[in-house]
Amino acid sequence: MITGASSGIGRALALELSHRGAFLGLMARRSDLLDELVGEVSSRKGRAIALVADVTDATAVRAAADQLRAELGAIDVLIVNAGIGGATDAAQLDPAQVADVININLLGAVNSVAAVLPEMAALGQGQLVAISSLSAYRGLPKSAAYCSSKAGLSSLFESIRLDVQPRGVKVTIIHPGFIKTPLTAGRHSKMPFLMELDDAVTKIVRAIEKEKKSYAFPWPLANFVRLGMIMPNFMYDRIAGRTKFRE
Repeated sequence: MITGASSGIGRALALELSHRGAFLGLMARRSDLLDELVGEVSSRKGRAIALVADVTDATAVRAAADQLRAELGAIDVLIVNAGIGGATDAAQLDPAQVADVININLLGAVNSVAAVLPEMAALGQGQLVAISSLSAYRGLPKSAAYCSSKAGLSSLFESIRLDVQPRGVKVTIIHPGFIKTPLTAGRHSKMPFLMELDDAVTKIVRAIEKEKKSYAFPWPLANFVRLGMIMPNFMYDRIAGRTKFRE
């Protein structure tokens, strides 16, 4: 089951996993894009069903998961991918816009996990995957809503992992850097180590298959971000404050 499956990373993951033999439940809000993706999967002799639901609606997400279980059986892997971005200077924060980001990126993940984890735990197997971000590690300019949502997502899944590891359920948190998707399109500033979508998806799928607890890439940027976690604040502020990734 993949949330945010209609475009970007979610769509590319669907095609790659279908190629590897997975049966797919594809969740998103836009039925036209989902139907198009299901058709493409079918044309490649794969199997997928469209699950039209908004991740912010817990009842709809639960109903979608029930539909998937009824049609294709137990859900082995949940990939929480649905998310939105947005760039706003802190002096112009819009509470409604911040709430949208948190509701989709974080609470949508909660709704998705709640719809599948009880059944996984009862069976003693399954895997939960979060598509987080390197921006989860420390704050970035013009990214208060996005960074906080991804930091929350990573902490959420880490806490879930501690709860479910005795029950046979695996948890994988993916921290990608910059990837060529609709989320990064249209930015004028240079994004360091910008990756092609297909290359990024290959790395993500490999990490899922290996059941890694956490995977951050590309490694040069990931190592720099990790270094930022132990930098003195004055040093981090000086370096990160000059970045313009969101412009």
